[in-house]
Amino acid sequence: MKLYKIYIAAFLVIVGTGCKKDFLDVNTNPNSLPTATPAYVFANALNTSAANMVSPNETGMVWAGQWTQSNGYIISTTLFAYNFTNGDFNYWDNTYDNLNDYQYVINNATANSQDYLKGPAKVMKAFNFQKLVDLYGNIPFSDALKGVGALAPKFDDQKTVYEGLITLLDDGIKDLKANAFASSVAGSDFIFKGNTTSWIKFANSLKLRILMRQAKVSGRDAYITAEINKIVAEGSGFITGADVGVNPGYNPSAGQINPFYDTYGYSETNARRAFNNWPRNTAFLINTLKSTGDTTRMKRIAYAIGNENSANPGVSTKPEIADNYVGVPFGSSSGYLPAVTSAPGPSVLVRGVYNKPMILLTAAEVQLNLAEAKQRYGASVTLTGTAESYFKAGVTESYRALGAASSDAARLLASGVDLVDFAASTNKLNAIAYQKWLALANFNGLEAWSEYRKSGFPVTPQSINYVGSASTRPTRLFYPGTELGSNGENVKAQGTIDVLATKIFWDVD
Repeated sequence: MKLYKIYIAAFLVIVGTGCKKDFLDVNTNPNSLPTATPAYVFANALNTSAANMVSPNETGMVWAGQWTQSNGYIISTTLFAYNFTNGDFNYWDNTYDNLNDYQYVINNATANSQDYLKGPAKVMKAFNFQKLVDLYGNIPFSDALKGVGALAPKFDDQKTVYEGLITLLDDGIKDLKANAFASSVAGSDFIFKGNTTSWIKFANSLKLRILMRQAKVSGRDAYITAEINKIVAEGSGFITGADVGVNPGYNPSAGQINPFYDTYGYSETNARRAFNNWPRNTAFLINTLKSTGDTTRMKRIAYAIGNENSANPGVSTKPEIADNYVGVPFGSSSGYLPAVTSAPGPSVLVRGVYNKPMILLTAAEVQLNLAEAKQRYGASVTLTGTAESYFKAGVTESYRALGAASSDAARLLASGVDLVDFAASTNKLNAIAYQKWLALANFNGLEAWSEYRKSGFPVTPQSINYVGSASTRPTRLFYPGTELGSNGENVKAQGTIDVLATKIFWDVD
């Protein structure tokens, strides 16, 4: 944990002083740091939350069996041989730094007459704390974000944190209902532009995600169903028809384009990044889409071999026929060069389209969580739809997010094929889990990996680069060495961590 963060002087000079005539006012102490208003901090925090998702999403898409790498690079042993330490995959520090930003907003909103930011800040706190639990298990929560008040914060039990997140989201909803956004600062909200109803729907959808992640934990049914019924009774509903994404106004300047696009696609001048040759869709993903007749989504998730045609953005260089889509066996270290394998496709990477939002939550995931809730709990939850209707809505939302035609979604949903036609699927929960896994491909790898750990479905192949049991997979990350150095006693109190065996509490299989 870091001490309470103060914003960098350069940013504050721009927003706080500029060329004002009172810069040399004798009544101003030039040695005191200015204070950022909550609106500025909140805007920056949203942008940071989005950028912070790039790396954990990459790790998640790999360990969910959706991405692997081409053989144009030396194989990553941390990812594919599961050979990593507490010096790898440190998503802890930047997430807690980001959480400090939201806490700053909450602590200072009232004094700055910006109470309308408290609700959204609490929603984003819950979003980030869930990410930490899903990656690390027990974490500082009740003792966190207190600065010098708790330099060595204790760790809370992960299930207790999950319950605390539901309470945090309830508090956020109360704040949202009590405080409408001031129109003059709605632009600082890079997600919903000050629409409090949409923020409440986002909060409800996060609550649903948190609740359904625990669905296989023994003894949690009564708690989960009661909380879902509270969401329904609240009345605002869930995210639908659009995905939740952050867009601060990406523009074609260095460091100001969508970070996913910048990492895996192109520069601000539309030059292809060398790292574009790294991520490749797995053979399992591509072959499963072919076997289920789901080639429309396949052509949106991936490019055909030869990648994107630089003269015709969004279109593959090779003809877009099924045979030209070739995945890489998971963890393969030879035989699959970039030019002859399929890369992430036009749903996420199109040359020149640098300004897509960074996705935090997809509407497809929400609908499929509703399908799972109705399938598991039936009449115990007061949801008005059926498991099948939510399932169909989830698949349709996936097609929309990918830029595919809804008419083809309807064809697939009536195809009679297991896992894609709900009525024809022999195991309804497996069908929901598969569609959720698929809908998250390219968009949200961390959620895909979390759902994969929870459900154990689909059963993906073991990494060719891993020497060990076919069933062994990473189950979590190590606490980072930075936390061990600054809060060692509390880290050690969590016991011995085996990243191939120590599971997050909701991962019961």
